[in-house]
Amino acid sequence: MLRLTPLHTETVDWDPALRAQILAVAAGEALDAGAWTRLTTELGQAFAEAAARGIRAVGVQPDLVVSHGQTVYHWVEGGHARGTLQLGEPAWIAERTGAPVLSDLRMADIAAGGEGAPLMAFFDRLWLGEEARATARPIATVNLGGIANVQLVAADGSVAAFDTGPGNCLIDAVVDRATGGAQRYDDGGRLAAAGHVHEELLTALLAHPYLAAPAPKSTGRETFDLAVVDAAIAAGAGAGDPVPTVEDLAATLTELTARTVVDALTGASAESAPATLICSGGGAQNPVLLARIVHHAAARGIEVESSAARGLDPAFKESLMFALLGYCSLHGAPIELGPLPAGGRVLGRFSPGRGPLELPTPHDGAVASVTIEHRTNAHRTNGGATP
Repeated sequence: MLRLTPLHTETVDWDPALRAQILAVAAGEALDAGAWTRLTTELGQAFAEAAARGIRAVGVQPDLVVSHGQTVYHWVEGGHARGTLQLGEPAWIAERTGAPVLSDLRMADIAAGGEGAPLMAFFDRLWLGEEARATARPIATVNLGGIANVQLVAADGSVAAFDTGPGNCLIDAVVDRATGGAQRYDDGGRLAAAGHVHEELLTALLAHPYLAAPAPKSTGRETFDLAVVDAAIAAGAGAGDPVPTVEDLAATLTELTARTVVDALTGASAESAPATLICSGGGAQNPVLLARIVHHAAARGIEVESSAARGLDPAFKESLMFALLGYCSLHGAPIELGPLPAGGRVLGRFSPGRGPLELPTPHDGAVASVTIEHRTNAHRTNGGATP
């Protein structure tokens, strides 16, 4: 058993101009080689500053820094992931902190035939597997980031995980556009609470082909962007219909996320439906979204709770997962996100710190389970642009 003890958590906002560039690239803006170089450099420098700030706050030099980087594209073709791109040059982090850095965490799994996502499957198998086996009932989790991903921990402790579709990304995008960037997200779900679900628009959104695709599957912002919303508005509009207000759009897109998350959990037989759904991620801070998830889940006999009820800050579950992944890669432990033809892979690539890279002796066996003390141990940069 591995025990994870948090030391420090903090969210550092992106510089507004850098955040705008990230979102533009994720939306398909073309860049030349020089612009790509500047972007990955500036992201790496921002990550390095955030890591150094965390180290100063804790007063402990880390053995390893794990940097997932900023996803700008997740290439899916023929129903499977073919590649993925996360920016943020790790050499800047290694130089600033003096510690080795683990980055590029998804590609080894994709190269081995996996989806490279969701990485959370690995964490939840260790965190909840014993409980699922002891109770003989599946447990589900959902991470409500830009894209929502669910993990179904079966009664035998195995895990199925996949991206369900949009989490916060479409809500954030319509709010940002409607307010000219003055608001980056629906703070507290206030806009959704003031609006009404536009049923024709919701029906058009639910017809997106990704939502009907079988699992395992993964996706990104390049699949669910403002063009999807605008196309659905056009498809669902009658002659002379007014354009939906931002409040109605927020309410409709909030309902879309809630519906698709819960539908994904109950697509199999009633016997495989989870007893509990544990929520984390930025969307877990949105009471309107959570209320809609609770509503749909209750109709299927699923109890909903925040990961905070289990001692894990919902804002930092992903960060804690990356710390665990880093420990396993540092010690040579292979990780299997889903079924792979030849088993799991050691994920990520290492950038040495200021000295030679010295790895510990690999573990003889994999980590069997984890327990969490108090709250998440993490430090990250986030300005609402992460997928």
